[in-house]
This record gives sequence, C-alpha cells and structure tokens, in this order.
Amino acid sequence: MRACYNILFAILLVLSAPYYLLKMMRRGGWRSGLGERFGRFSSRIKVGLTNRQVLWLHAASVGEVNLALPLLQALERRVPNLKLVCSTYTSTGREELHRRLPGHIEKIYWPLDLRRWVSRALKVIRPKVVVLVESEIWPNFLWSLRARRTPVVLVNARLSERSYRAYRRFGFLFRPLLETFAGVGAQTETDAARWVELGCRPETVQVLGSLKFEGARLEERCALDVAAILRQLGVPADAPVLLGGSTHAGEEAVLAEVFQRLRSRFPDLFLVLVPRHFERGREVGRELEQRGIPFIYRREITAAKRWADRSLQALVVNTTGELRSFYEEATVIFVGKSLTARGGQNPIEPGALGKAMVFGPNMQNFEAIAAAFVREEGAVQVQDAAGLERVVGELLADGARRSVLGAHALRVVKSSIGAIERSVDMIVRQLPPEETYVAPGA
Repeated sequence: MRACYNILFAILLVLSAPYYLLKMMRRGGWRSGLGERFGRFSSRIKVGLTNRQVLWLHAASVGEVNLALPLLQALERRVPNLKLVCSTYTSTGREELHRRLPGHIEKIYWPLDLRRWVSRALKVIRPKVVVLVESEIWPNFLWSLRARRTPVVLVNARLSERSYRAYRRFGFLFRPLLETFAGVGAQTETDAARWVELGCRPETVQVLGSLKFEGARLEERCALDVAAILRQLGVPADAPVLLGGSTHAGEEAVLAEVFQRLRSRFPDLFLVLVPRHFERGREVGRELEQRGIPFIYRREITAAKRWADRSLQALVVNTTGELRSFYEEATVIFVGKSLTARGGQNPIEPGALGKAMVFGPNMQNFEAIAAAFVREEGAVQVQDAAGLERVVGELLADGARRSVLGAHALRVVKSSIGAIERSVDMIVRQLPPEETYVAPGA
C-alpha cells in the first residue's frame, strides 16, 4: 500500500507541478524557503534546533495560521523550555507567520509528502510531539512519525460531510493512520463520533470546542485605520458600508448587482470586496468595470493622494491580512464562499466584532458554528441572491436590528471560548515525562 501511495503521489505531483508553480509565481516570493518543501533547511534553522526539544505545530494556510497563533502563545506559557516550530503550506500562510510570530519561533514550509523529503525534514527537526491543526492527514508523514514513536495530536478536528465520505471510501488507507493519533480534540460531538468511526481510538478523542472562537481576538484593536482610508477615498463619514469578506468567484458579481440596486435607496452606500485569494483582484475589478461602478484597488492607495467626495463607489482589497480591519468599519457583512461556492468562510471574526452578518446556504465547513449564530439570532442565512438583496436592504434600513444581531453574535463567541487551554492540556500530556513545563496559572 505504501509503495502504491508513493507512486501515485509522485505522479500527481509531477502532473500538478506546473499549475502550482504558476500559482506560487503569481503570488510572489516563491523562491524564499523553497528548499524547505523538500526537507532542506538553512544552517540558521539547523543551528537553532541543535540540542533543543522541539514541538512542531502545522497550520496549513492563513485560516489555520490564525488558529495556531493563540495556541502557540498558550504553549509558550506552559512549556517554556521547548523550541516551537510552526509550518504551513502556502506562501500567504508563511507571510502571516513571519509577520505575527516572534523570531524565536521557527517558521518553515511543510515538506511535500514523499518519504525521502519527509525523512529529511524529520532528521533536522526531531520533534518530541507533532500537533496538526484540523484534518491534516498525510500518510508518509504519519508513517514516519509512527516509526519514530513520536506522538501526534490533532486539534480543532472537524470533518465536513465531503471529507467524512472521502475518509470512509479510503478507509483501508486512513484507518491505520488514524489509530496512531495520541490525541484528537474534536470540535463537536458529531465530529468526535465520526473520528471514532473512521478509526481513531475512542480513548484518544475528546470534544474540546472550536479554536476558531479563540482566534477571534476579542480585545485586539486593528493597527490599520480603515475609517481614515475611507475618508481619503471621499466616502462620507456616515455612509453605510456593505462588505463582502473572503468572497469566491461569482459572489462579487452578485454583490455588485445587489449593491447597484440598493443604491437607489441608500445613495451613499459604499461597497468593499475582499476576495479570499488576493491574486483574483483584477478579476474582481473587471466585474465592477463591466457594471460601470467607479472603484479603486487597495494597492493603489497612497498616503499623498485624496479623492473627491463621492467620486468612488467601491474598493477592491487586493492585499492580505487586512480583512479584520475592514470588518471593523462595515455596516453589513456578507461571509463569502457561501452563495456561489460550497464550504463557507469563517463567520466568527465578524461575530466577535459585533457586526451584522449574512451568509448563504453553503456553510458546510462551519456547519455547527453557523447554526449557532442563526439559532441565537446572531446572523441571517439566505438561500439565494434575491434573499441576500432583501436581507441586506432590511439591515441597512434598520440600525436597531443590526445592533441586536451584532450583540447576539458577540454573545455566541464569548460563550464558546475555552478550547485553547483544553487543547494545550491534551498536548502537554503527550510530552515525555522528563520534560518540565509551567503549570496553568503559574
């Protein structure tokens, strides 16, 4: 089975390499750290890991990185003598790690899952414990860790219906791997039952809640002054702002059309579009151009330039790491990947800011969380573009209803906090007995 997996993986890697290389080149900075994807690390990293006891945490992309940051902070308090290493797949995830983590935490790319490259990486890092955020199941990596008797912990473990069906279909491959997990922190009871059914040992599975609530950073204020940017663009101070956050293909067109129709009722309405992948910025801009909506790209804004009052109607945010800042100035928020795509994006951050939010029918990746917001009247779920237009119009016209939605959303977030410490407890229990760490509250 291992031979078959390695052959198939190698074939798929070769076939997909041109696509991913082009994607990395479009994002820029692709050469930096490239060798790490093949288990080759700089001398600086090797020296930094020499004679250190290492805890390796993997966060696939930007979304998982946002979850990993508070978890790493909590781990530093509990295990100050361990060297922390955090890995990611994507260049945007790596940028976030370098931007937001201190220098003493190593930031690396996750090695591609071929046995030689995985073994090379493990020989350098030599982790005492490996922590995977969400459902990161890579066979060669897990086989290698099992051979080294290295405990693996899965935190914030969730299973969408699609992933659940895939793991069941390929149970002959995944069941032996899932049996090796030393700890699984499931988000919900449903997730926990599914992980056990798929092969995790029942005694290793616990319901710890969602780390996504912890990543909301309730008390943190944003450094970017979006209100000042909007005034610079000529947007009136009292103008309502409709924001599409982490949107996917097709949703920007829907929002543009909804926006144009609603401007007849709300003449100062301003549209902010933040696509999930910033390299789609030009594509999003073309949707606005085709509809005659005057707009500007975020990267075109300089400190020296100002625009005439009401000369612009929209902004396309073609940068990374600024979504939360724009959320703070939004009047109504649409959560992307929920109308014309499947899965949904994270509704917790706008909820933590006490904002009125709307999402479509496809919130599979956040099913329990989205259901909680809707059940507690902290969000509105619509079924189509017509429903989106109707609800956004109602919310723009009713400030009291927006306030109630925002207050209820914030209450949902606050009542769900606590998964970080429970996850850290589970991780610390996997450390070798000779390791020392600081007890909670010390």
